[in-house]
Amino acid sequence: MKEETYRNRYDIAVIGAGHAGCEAGLAAARMGMRTVIFCTDIESVAMMPCNPSIGGTGKGHLVREVDALGGEMGVNIDKTFIQSKMLNTSKGPAVHSLRAQADKHKYHEEMLRTIRAQANLELIVAEVTDFIVDRVPADNANESLEASNRKAFSQIGSIRGVVTADGSRYGADAVIICTGTFLGGKIFIGDDVTVSGPSGMPPACELGEHLRELGFPIRRFKTGTPARMLRDTLDYNAMKEQKGDEHIVPFSFLNEDKTYDIDQISCWLSYTNEETHKIILDNIEKSAMYSGNIVGVGPRYCPSIEDKVSRFKDRKRHQLFVEPEGLDTDWMYIQGMSSSLPEDVQHAFYATIPGLEHAEIVRPAYAIEYDCVDPLSLKPSLESKLLDGLFCAGQFNGSSGYEEAAAQGLIAGINAVRKLRDKDPLVLRRDEAYIGVLIDDLVTKGTNEPYRIMTSRAEYRLLLRQDNADRRLTELGREYGPVTKERYDRYLAKKNHVDEEILRLRNRKTDIASFRKFLVRHECEDNTGELTPEQIERKRRDIAETGNQTFADILRRPAITYDDLAEIDDDTRPELGMNEKTEVEVMLKYDGYISKQINEVEKLRKLENKHLREDLDYKSIGGLRLEARQKLSEIRPRTVGQASRISGVSPADINVLLIYLEKEQRS
Repeated sequence: MKEETYRNRYDIAVIGAGHAGCEAGLAAARMGMRTVIFCTDIESVAMMPCNPSIGGTGKGHLVREVDALGGEMGVNIDKTFIQSKMLNTSKGPAVHSLRAQADKHKYHEEMLRTIRAQANLELIVAEVTDFIVDRVPADNANESLEASNRKAFSQIGSIRGVVTADGSRYGADAVIICTGTFLGGKIFIGDDVTVSGPSGMPPACELGEHLRELGFPIRRFKTGTPARMLRDTLDYNAMKEQKGDEHIVPFSFLNEDKTYDIDQISCWLSYTNEETHKIILDNIEKSAMYSGNIVGVGPRYCPSIEDKVSRFKDRKRHQLFVEPEGLDTDWMYIQGMSSSLPEDVQHAFYATIPGLEHAEIVRPAYAIEYDCVDPLSLKPSLESKLLDGLFCAGQFNGSSGYEEAAAQGLIAGINAVRKLRDKDPLVLRRDEAYIGVLIDDLVTKGTNEPYRIMTSRAEYRLLLRQDNADRRLTELGREYGPVTKERYDRYLAKKNHVDEEILRLRNRKTDIASFRKFLVRHECEDNTGELTPEQIERKRRDIAETGNQTFADILRRPAITYDDLAEIDDDTRPELGMNEKTEVEVMLKYDGYISKQINEVEKLRKLENKHLREDLDYKSIGGLRLEARQKLSEIRPRTVGQASRISGVSPADINVLLIYLEKEQRS
């Protein structure tokens, strides 16, 4: 293709400006590549078509990891939140998750401002309808493989650019698809079906058809969003107020020392009841999900209210949250009540809920169905196995959620740059990041429904805490991605503070008398309301017989915090920031468990370090079961560790692989 045939030429083109597209475009531009983001509507930039919040259980970990790798989501929500809350604080630190209520319009505006100010990055409002492809001649496809061992996803060529709806051609050496729910979007409200993207925006239909023509394994998934109601038509006295935390913890590690003094906006809790459930069940056949209109698969972990009531008939009520969409809007979002029932039925069942009896609905709940790709057709770098130079991220890969999208967008952006520079991709392991868990689950196991990250999906949760995301990932972000020198220097200073303080606490002791008085005060006198007199007396006797300990040993006791130690510490105690104190405390209190998980990781890492050739002929390996041969030939795992996580590949198959590799190495 001649250069003059292009309207413009870029290194990397990003299709879509949602949370995946923004991170992909910013990462590529910050790494020095001339980058363009295409979007169908300027209002779609970092849009929140569903819940107006960032973070939550598991998702908060992803945001912190995106931030540690140099992404923008954490920085942006810290500028635009209206309420902040740390979830799961009654549980261990592995599952503490930050969630912030966003001013959704300001979040969009701030991200748009960031994109426009970014060097090397251009934003074009245009619908991408097709790709420019250098096709591989049919007789040369997969010529390095035996005909009997052809890949399930045969490469069809290399990406060279994109075509927009007006026929304009833009050259690009790499393209990243981040289409969210716009691709082939259809909105369902009862029997009313509208070809549309989220929030009534124009969909992108032609690109999905061209992907099918190219042979991409495209499926239909579905998600839903609840109704929006006018703020002043709700009865807040009938609901329970949900306030934000008094002490605000920011998402971005760049803001760790920042003090936030804002008037946080409350959310509100209410519940459905048996009358609500009766109306829904009486009209369930009118739901697009139950009438057969929707063919796409919905998210199991974020079901519609019809699903909840139908599947859990023994439940007398389901909770819902009423959340503000911003400071300058009177729209309220009804979290937990997505639906595809007709508008009149929605009005009827919402009116049975305490606080919503007289609510005015300004946008009804709806379901949206869209095109997405089978993620098994992707490499762990998020590059397509079918089209060289084409990367995929976000809901197009079968995931759900803003945070999952941002994480994939960042990795796709980084790896598109590294491919063009002929460098190895950044592939995070499952013991390194929730991002590693997310991507490995998608490209190794696949998904038959919109995938949502959860802490339960991670085997090494204690290693993957949100407080240590920078310790796990910032050095990688500096080596592989867009982490700036300023961010890296801040990280090194914090790491040194934490490491030096842990070393000091492990070596420091106080006199035995002060030590015992300290324990009596904190473990006996402070717990008179929680312990019986007999228990307190027993503790006093145990303390009287306890020998002196290091400050690290004292801090490991459940009742003692790092701040408590100041009572018996001297002038050598450093001034640490809040997050530094948290990391010191967690690393010492859970030192034994952390060491145990690290040992487990080291054992399994041996499998991750055993690489498998891309052209390995699995059908010729004797001893592999038929299913294993088929799955291994289809997915083409990079390592034996990845192979061990493929559904249908047994431990016996892995042993066969290991023996084969050993014989191959000897020969």
